[in-house]
Amino acid sequence: MQDKSLYNMNTVGLESALSTNKVLKNTYMLLGMTLLFSALTAGLSMAVGLGHGTALVLSLVGFGLLFVVHRTADTSKGLLAVFAFTGVMGASIGPMLNYYLAMPNGPSLVMQALGGTAVVFFGLSAYALTTRKDFSYMGGFLMVGLLVAVVAMIANIFLAIPALSLTISAAVVMIMSGLILFDTSRIINGGETNYIRATVSLYLSIYNLFIHLLSLLTAFSGDD
Repeated sequence: MQDKSLYNMNTVGLESALSTNKVLKNTYMLLGMTLLFSALTAGLSMAVGLGHGTALVLSLVGFGLLFVVHRTADTSKGLLAVFAFTGVMGASIGPMLNYYLAMPNGPSLVMQALGGTAVVFFGLSAYALTTRKDFSYMGGFLMVGLLVAVVAMIANIFLAIPALSLTISAAVVMIMSGLILFDTSRIINGGETNYIRATVSLYLSIYNLFIHLLSLLTAFSGDD
C-alpha cells in the first residue's frame, strides 16, 4: 500500500515537472517570436516615419489589446491577440527609436540598450532557472513600486524635471528586473500555467527595460 502511494506521488511529481517544462518551453518560443515580430513592426514604423501622435494612439490601442490577450489566453484566439498586441507595441516605439538614432551617438546607444537588456534578461532568467528559488514574495513590493513609478511618470509629464525622469527610469529598470525574476519563478514553480500570459508578462518587462535603459544610457552619455 505504501509503495503504491509513493508511486502515485512520484507520478504526480513527474507530470507536474513535465507540465512546467512545457509551459517554460512554449513561453520562450512564443516570446522569441513576438520579440522578432515587434522588431519588424518597429522597423516598418521607423521606415514610414510614423509620427509621435500616431505612436501615442498605438500605445493606447496596445493597452486595450492587453485586456483582449488576457481574456482570450485560454483559447486559440489568444495567439492572434498576443501577436496583435506585440506588433502594435513594436510599432509604437518607432518614432522614439528614430529620435534616438538621430543623435550623434544614437546608434551606439540603441545597441548598448539592446545588449544590456539581453544581458539582464538572460542573466536573471538563468539565475531563476538554476537556483529554482521562489520569488513570489516579491510580487506585492513590485506592484507597489510599479504603481508609484506610473504615478511619478504622469506627474513628470507636467513637471518636466530631468532629475525625476532619471530617477524614474532607474526605478523602472530595477522593477522590470525584479519582474523577470518573479515571472520566471512563477513558471518554474507552477504559479503560471498559461504560456500566453507568461509570454506577455515577460515581453512587457523586456519592453520597458529596454526603453528605460536607453533613456538612462542617453542621459549618462550627455547626448540628451
